[in-house]
Amino acid sequence: MNATTIRTRTGVLAAGLLLALAPTLPAAAAGTPTPGAESDAAPETGTGRTVIGDGHIDMGPRFDHGRWTVQIRDDTVRPATWRNTADVVLQVKDAAKTEVPEDRQFGFLGAPGASVWLLPQAQRDGVLWPGWNSQEPRVATTVDREVTWQLTGVEGPGDFVLFVNGSFGTPKILFDGRKKLPQETGIEVNSHVHGNWAFTKPGTYLLDVRMTARTKDGRSRASARTLQFSVGPQDPAKAFVAKPPADPGPGPGTTPPEAAAHEVSSDGGSSAPLWWGVGAAVAVAAVAGTVVWRRGRRRSEGEGR
Repeated sequence: MNATTIRTRTGVLAAGLLLALAPTLPAAAAGTPTPGAESDAAPETGTGRTVIGDGHIDMGPRFDHGRWTVQIRDDTVRPATWRNTADVVLQVKDAAKTEVPEDRQFGFLGAPGASVWLLPQAQRDGVLWPGWNSQEPRVATTVDREVTWQLTGVEGPGDFVLFVNGSFGTPKILFDGRKKLPQETGIEVNSHVHGNWAFTKPGTYLLDVRMTARTKDGRSRASARTLQFSVGPQDPAKAFVAKPPADPGPGPGTTPPEAAAHEVSSDGGSSAPLWWGVGAAVAVAAVAGTVVWRRGRRRSEGEGR
């Protein structure tokens, strides 16, 4: 498979997450609301274990009864429901399995022709469409400028990479689990972004994430959680094994570990595809209306792969 074949199979490659305008949104046509476009329809956190393998979800910070926490917004149900990460397995079905193209730009995914399971930046029927946002109403109105998102740990049978398609389909890596952790990127307040989540082997993956921010009242907020992914043909229930991520450090207001995650909330102290379809991602950014995505900051070794 060469680059020309990729373009033929996915349509015209367009600018990825640029501030371009588009009149329609594929997700809207399918009945998926734009996250953050309405008030929080489900203020109470959902309960019970849930496997989500199709449709739209977002990960992001939320104030749950006044406490800053990272949760998953499930848009596959009505009304949309915020869920604790320990209660959710994100299923990467075999429908998401594809081959690494011959284009050298994508060499970070493996050898040409190798299998990779990829949750796409652009929505695709039958495949989970995960994004991240900072649009929960209280977050959007109280956070000062941006949220910092860190990847602090990766556990799984293969490699994990999160990247976005930039101008003309050029990939930009946000997180690479093979490199030194933690790594981080910034999320502008009141924004909604999608990327390509790539996994190189089937099995269970646990991604430890941490989101921090300073609110306009000068308080520092921090929450660490574990995302659970089931990749390939296994029973997704096997991925309900999340562990507490590395303790991000003591601080005022530290709360004990929950069943499958750890949170630190500091008040006043220092915060310690077809998946190459980039054109649809432009529409996602446009209709979200407030997408301003700051250049990711990655603290890793071996730059210039």
